[in-house]
Amino acid sequence: MIRVTPSIAIDEAELEESFIRASGPGGQNVNKVETAVQLRFDVRNSPSLPDYVKEKLARLAGRRMTNEGVLVITAQRFRVQERNREDAVARLVELVREATERPKPRRPTRPTLASKKRRLEAKGRRADIKKGRSAKPVFD
Repeated sequence: MIRVTPSIAIDEAELEESFIRASGPGGQNVNKVETAVQLRFDVRNSPSLPDYVKEKLARLAGRRMTNEGVLVITAQRFRVQERNREDAVARLVELVREATERPKPRRPTRPTLASKKRRLEAKGRRADIKKGRSAKPVFD
């Protein structure tokens, strides 16, 4: 079990790992060793996640989520397969943890009397500036 929050844990059996060749520099190693990890997690059918987390995770994942609701994370930062595997799982945990956070509700506030006065004074000054632009010059 991969602990995400105190109340949410993901079973390792829900994760599907496949290994692919990493792109980028690496010499001969890059052509013969499959060090990159592609982690697949079926968010839509996961019994570990509550519905509100699934919805927010789908929004946060963006292009990493397939049409079938499978989250795909590719890790190829390191040259060793094991570290890429740990990196992919850590990124998944961080994404799910971010999806569990609920936004703080906004408390409506009212503007103070001083801020209302400042706004009206600034508005008046701006109106005077604009009025001065259109006034015809007076010749004595």
